[in-house]
Amino acid sequence: MNKTKRKIFETSMKLFAEKGYDATSIEEITATVGVAKGTLYYHFSSKEEIFNFLIEEGVKLLKNSIAIKTAKLDNSLDKLRAIILIQIKILVKYENFVTIILSQIWGTDPRSQMCKSYVFDYIQMIEEIVKEGIKKDEIVEGDSNVIASGIFGFTCSSLIYKMRHHNEEIDVPTLYREIDKTFIKKLKK
Repeated sequence: MNKTKRKIFETSMKLFAEKGYDATSIEEITATVGVAKGTLYYHFSSKEEIFNFLIEEGVKLLKNSIAIKTAKLDNSLDKLRAIILIQIKILVKYENFVTIILSQIWGTDPRSQMCKSYVFDYIQMIEEIVKEGIKKDEIVEGDSNVIASGIFGFTCSSLIYKMRHHNEEIDVPTLYREIDKTFIKKLKK
C-alpha cells in the first residue's frame, strides 16, 4: 500500500471509530488527510469501498496472526491462549478497527451484515479449535459455540477495560493472565 493510500486508510479508520461511518464524510477524510477528492477517488471509488477495505484488511490481519501462531501448537488450550493474547494485542494496537467492527454488527444493513459475517466466521474458527480440544479430551465437554463466543467476548470486554483505563497503558501480560486464570484454565479437562 503506498503512502497516500495508507494515510487515507488510517485517517478513515480513526474518523469512522470516533464519529461513526454515517457521520464521516468524504470531505472530512480528504481535509484531514490533506489530499484532493480526486486523489482519494484514485485509490478508493467510494467511502463504502474504504470501509470494506478497512474491515477486510483488519480481519485478514487478525486471522493470519492466529493461523500462524496456532499452527505451531498441538494443544487446544494453548491455541486458545494464543488467540486471546493476539486478540488483546490487536485491540491495543488497532483499537479503532475493533471499535468499528463491533459498532457495526448490530444493524441489518449490508455493512452490518458484512461485519457480522466476518465476526461469525472468526468465532467459527475459534469453535473448530474448541471442538478439536473436546474431541482430544483436552477441554471439558460443553457447547463449543458458547465457549467460542465467550472467547471472542474477551475482545469486547478488553475494549471496555481499555476505555475505562484510557489514560493508562494497558498491561497486556496482566490482562492476559487474568483472562487465562478466570476462563481458559477452567476449560481444562
